[in-house]
Amino acid sequence: MIRLATLLFSLISTAFAGTGIIVVLSAGLISFPAILGAAGVGCILAAPVSWLVAQRLYQQ
Repeated sequence: MIRLATLLFSLISTAFAGTGIIVVLSAGLISFPAILGAAGVGCILAAPVSWLVAQRLYQQ
């Protein structure tokens, strides 16, 4: 299951980080720390989400 979770993490973290960056830029925060922070938060949030999705896929 860890292999599936890592594969899902690569996809989910990209989506979450991209969404965070778009939100930050739309809010007018055009600075490197804001963009980097949004990408970091997206990657951190993607870890438990990818684990939960992998568990759901194995249960079915």
